Amino acid sequence: MNRRSFLTTATALPFLATRRGHAADLAHPGPGHVGPLNLITDVAGLAVGEAHDASVRTGVTVILPDQRCAAAVDVRGGGPGTRETDTLTAGNLVRSVDAIVLSGGSVYGLAAADGVAAWLGARGRGFTMTKQAGVPPSPIVPTAILFDLANGGSKGWGLSPPYRSLALEAVGHTTRKFDLGTWGAGYGAGAGSLKGGLGSASFVTGDGITVGALVAVNSLGSVIVPGTRNFWAGALETGNEFGGLGASAKHVDEEYWGLAKLNPAARANTTIACIAVDADLDADELRRVAMMAQDGLARAIRPVHSPFDGDVIFALSTARKPLPGSMRPLAVARIGALAADVLSRAVARGVFEATLPPGMAGQTWKMLQQ
Repeated sequence: MNRRSFLTTATALPFLATRRGHAADLAHPGPGHVGPLNLITDVAGLAVGEAHDASVRTGVTVILPDQRCAAAVDVRGGGPGTRETDTLTAGNLVRSVDAIVLSGGSVYGLAAADGVAAWLGARGRGFTMTKQAGVPPSPIVPTAILFDLANGGSKGWGLSPPYRSLALEAVGHTTRKFDLGTWGAGYGAGAGSLKGGLGSASFVTGDGITVGALVAVNSLGSVIVPGTRNFWAGALETGNEFGGLGASAKHVDEEYWGLAKLNPAARANTTIACIAVDADLDADELRRVAMMAQDGLARAIRPVHSPFDGDVIFALSTARKPLPGSMRPLAVARIGALAADVLSRAVARGVFEATLPPGMAGQTWKMLQQ
């Protein structure tokens, strides 16, 4: 398709949408609203579990769908730590998941997937080509980790890092309503020079599609505009979900990062997240949603995707709402754009809700001068 044809088609999309029955609703569905919980679990078919160890200052968060679901991943940071992300690559056999894990602990935190896989396998959940007596299924549990090893907690665990046991605790106590801030994978996290944390948000479109985000914010970059208390994501805030300050009108110098971390070290910073939708998207479509959602981090954190971050976004679908085939690309564009905005809000909520663990030095957003 040449450029002229592309522009003609793009310009015609709104017109075409108004001429094709249900597609008209897809393009112009009317006003949407924040979900009832303003959490990723507003997406039907999902539960979340979280656990932490206060002495170690670390934690684990598990996203548990009711059943296996299509999934994808997009990695943008220069120092990622992941498990089973290759499973989700196009062309591979299995592009669906039984659970997704976000964990503290750097490379040690990858062991959290072992606990979740064991829990699922004991319940007969997982991938299998053909069922055979005595042969357990293989649970698919993609995992991403963040670096919280230098936060002052006790890391002298020898041969027994706590992440497998924390994951078992988290997956065994999943719920739709969970806590934000200093919980789960966000327990020991830092967002620039502020305390980071676990954030979540949701949005329901006018035609009933729900998009949710869950994020553990441990970024090199700052989430607030330099010299203010306003979040970079302030223009997207709904109500007073992260302080009610809205957008800042302050001009910012291009190379002034404000409350970003100083002297960053490789793998010491990461923002890891999961996007969930109830629309029936396949793995390739979810890959595009995950890619578009990365822009939500760029709207909420400055700088982001640096060589020192390990930013990873998963995307999954619980497939509760079918989509018409004629306008699926437009639906993917809508959902991806919403995913970016919802993720930006979740980042700000995670830092807004964060508190300092017992004995931990530092500064929270709520400690900033009024």
